Amino acid sequence: MSKSVGKHSKERSRKIKIPFFRLISLIILIVCIVYIWNWVKENEHSNNVMQIAKESIIENDSAENSDDSISINFVKLRKTNPDIVGWIRVNNTNIDYPVVQSTDNSFYLSHSLDKENNAAGWPFVDYRVQLDETDKNITIYGHNRRDGSMFGSLKNILKPEWYENKENLQIKFITDDETYNYQVFSIYQIAKETYYTNNSFANDTEYTNFLNELKSRSKVDFNIEVTNADKIITLSTCADNNYYRVVLHAKLIK
Repeated sequence: MSKSVGKHSKERSRKIKIPFFRLISLIILIVCIVYIWNWVKENEHSNNVMQIAKESIIENDSAENSDDSISINFVKLRKTNPDIVGWIRVNNTNIDYPVVQSTDNSFYLSHSLDKENNAAGWPFVDYRVQLDETDKNITIYGHNRRDGSMFGSLKNILKPEWYENKENLQIKFITDDETYNYQVFSIYQIAKETYYTNNSFANDTEYTNFLNELKSRSKVDFNIEVTNADKIITLSTCADNNYYRVVLHAKLIK
């Protein structure tokens, strides 16, 4: 009698567990579908906003071989968002975006260029940076998106096929007044930190030590001299596991 009861009890338990696991599997499937749907819609929205932004690019055919072969109609561009402060371009990556700046480093982690909620965010300048040429280091952040958008292609800089091509080592940062050209002098991956984002320094010695540290971290020796008279630009994104950062530093050459 007791064996029969025990057997039936186990069978009932199994019958209960099977629907339970099916329910959990269904919930997981639904969550994944919703996540993928949101991811696709966010990327679609970002792409649509970017297409509108590209209408502000002015190609200068007469300057085809010049560093100033393009300019940006920032008056038109800022109708999308008055927070726009420039445009960043990195050869042989997908980084070719208008750049914004807010009053903190949080807003554009979760908002698109048109200030709509969007997990893709938008490339932005560190809020502490003064873009009047007084600060030594302009730091620009962007998300590492799996589809390569935003700063998702910044990791390409660590590949020999990228950094061995000299044409890739010139970074453009375009503002209302000028096209600034920067020469890459350091690329690396490092655990999450804030040191390399410093933008002001107590004295020349402190800045020199800072530059020397950035150079020493580089995966490649670019044989570029950097002194305390130089201003630099820094690009930063998360590595795939979000524990590391991929970082590029370049010094102003124009």
